[in-house]
Amino acid sequence: VSKMKNLIHVKRRSLSAFFHHMLSQKVICELLNAEGIMNEYVFMVQARGIQIRENVRNIGAQVLEQVVRGAYSINGTDYSYDFNESESDAPPTTYLPEGFTYLPSQVCPEKLPSMKGRLEVNMSEISLEEVERSLLEREPTMALGGFWKPKDCLPRWKVAILVPFRNRHEHLPILLRHLVPVLQKQRLQFALYVIVQGGTEPFNRAMLFNVGFKEAIKDLDWDCLIFHDVDHLMENDRNYYGCTDMPRHFAVKLDKYSYMLPYNEFFGGVSGLMVKQFKRINGFPNAFWGWGGEDDDLWNRVQFANYSVSRPHGDLGRYMSIPHHHRGEAQFLGRYSLLRHSKERQKVDGLNNLNYSPLISRSRLFTNITVSLSRKLAPVADY
Repeated sequence: VSKMKNLIHVKRRSLSAFFHHMLSQKVICELLNAEGIMNEYVFMVQARGIQIRENVRNIGAQVLEQVVRGAYSINGTDYSYDFNESESDAPPTTYLPEGFTYLPSQVCPEKLPSMKGRLEVNMSEISLEEVERSLLEREPTMALGGFWKPKDCLPRWKVAILVPFRNRHEHLPILLRHLVPVLQKQRLQFALYVIVQGGTEPFNRAMLFNVGFKEAIKDLDWDCLIFHDVDHLMENDRNYYGCTDMPRHFAVKLDKYSYMLPYNEFFGGVSGLMVKQFKRINGFPNAFWGWGGEDDDLWNRVQFANYSVSRPHGDLGRYMSIPHHHRGEAQFLGRYSLLRHSKERQKVDGLNNLNYSPLISRSRLFTNITVSLSRKLAPVADY
C-alpha cells in the first residue's frame, strides 16, 4: 500500500511537472507570437540591466571621489578634477545668437538661433485636417506633396524623410505637428513621404523604405534620406537632420528603453544615409516580414561597406515614443537565420530585386505612396 501511494504521488508530481512544462511552453509560444510584445520586453529588460550597471558604476565612482577629495582636503589641497565629466558633458557647441542675419544668397548655417534645444513633446491626439490648417497658417509656403525650402538662405541639404506606415492613423498627425516645424527651424530643404502598406502580408518596414526611396529620387536630386518611424518624436531640435556625418543613427535614447541604447549595433527608430551610400549598399533587405531584424541587417550592410555610423552627442538623441492604442505587428521569427547570411544576401536582396506598383497622391503636408506588398515582388536569387 505504501509503495502504491508513493507511486501515485510520483505520478501526480510527474503529471504536474508535465502540465507546468506544457503551460510554460504555451506561454513562451504565445509570447513569441505576440505582436511585438516580446521584443519590447526584451529590450526593456536589457535597458534596465544596463541602467543598473551604470548606477553601480556611478556609486563606485562617487565613493572613489569622496575618498580622493577627502585625502586632498586633509592636506589642505583643492582637487580640481571633475569626476562628473562624461561623454554627455562635451564642450558646448556655439549656436548663432538671436538677431543674427544672413543673406538669401548665403548657405544656411547648421547651428541656427532658432534651434533652442529641449522641445516640449505634445502627444495629444489631433486630426490631420487640424494639423494641416495649423502648419499652413504658420508657414504657407509648403508646396503640394510636403515640399519645403527656406527663403532666407540657400538650403545646405536636400533631405527626403521616409515614413513607413500601416494603421497608425492617430500617430501620423502627431508626428507631422511635431516634426515639420523642427525641419523648418533647421532650414533644410525637405519633403515627407508616407509609404503605406496595403494587402494582408505582415508589415515589411524595410521594403517600404526601398519603395519610398525609389519614388523620392524621381522627384528631386536628394542629398540624403531619413528613415523615420511614425511613433518617434525627438526631444531636442538641435538633433540636426541635415546630411552631415552620414550614416547616422539619430534615435539613440528612447524613453521606452529607459533612454538607453539597447545594444551598440542598434540602428532602429530614426536613421539616415546619403543617397549614394544607400545605393552602394543596395538599400534595405526585402526579406524581413514582420517585426525586427531589418535594422540589424542594414547595420551589417553599412559595416560591410566600411562606413562608420555616427550618433548625436549626449542627450541630443533623446526621443519619446507615442503609445500604441492597438497591438503591433507580429515579430519575424526567421530573422536570425537571415542575419547569419547578410553579406551573401546583400548582393541579391534590396533595391535591385524590388518590383511594385504604387498609387501616389499628394497632400499639402506629405506625399502618400500606397503599395500592396507580397513576397513575389522581391524574389531572392540563390546565394
